[in-house]
Amino acid sequence: PDTLLENELFGHEKGAFTGAGQQRKGRIESAQGGTLFLDEIGDIPLALQVKLLRFLQDHEIQRLGGKDTITVDARIIAATNIDLQGAINSGRFREDLYYRLRGVELEIPSLRERLEDFQDLLEFLIKKHAAIHHVKPKKVQTQLIEVLKLAEWKGNIRELDNFAEVITFLL
Repeated sequence: PDTLLENELFGHEKGAFTGAGQQRKGRIESAQGGTLFLDEIGDIPLALQVKLLRFLQDHEIQRLGGKDTITVDARIIAATNIDLQGAINSGRFREDLYYRLRGVELEIPSLRERLEDFQDLLEFLIKKHAAIHHVKPKKVQTQLIEVLKLAEWKGNIRELDNFAEVITFLL
């Protein structure tokens, strides 16, 4: 819900809503002096986009139920998998927020568009999961790699990561 996301980003004061028994800092305030990564920025509701824009412009926030503004020095890095220009055109994303966020834009091609990285990524992810599960990482056969490259990998690296965890035990 919108209010849950707002609370997560901006925090709340004691008594701001039922169950708010104590003051809580939000993610933005907790990022003081550092960087906050906002994933799927294109899914943030319009009302919350206004508050985020205000923070980006003034470096100030207000906790839910709060009267005072709090100055926060934090960088924002945002990511999305939607076409923000299309979202702006359809009225789902604020153009002013887009330009405020768009200091440096990096477009990362989908996994199926950069198959030259596939084997290195898969081997890295298998080693990661082998370490987590305390098993010895196994080598992936070249033939299997070539077959896997034919898949669509719509979930990109997240899908490959889940797959790597499964095959860590199968190889």
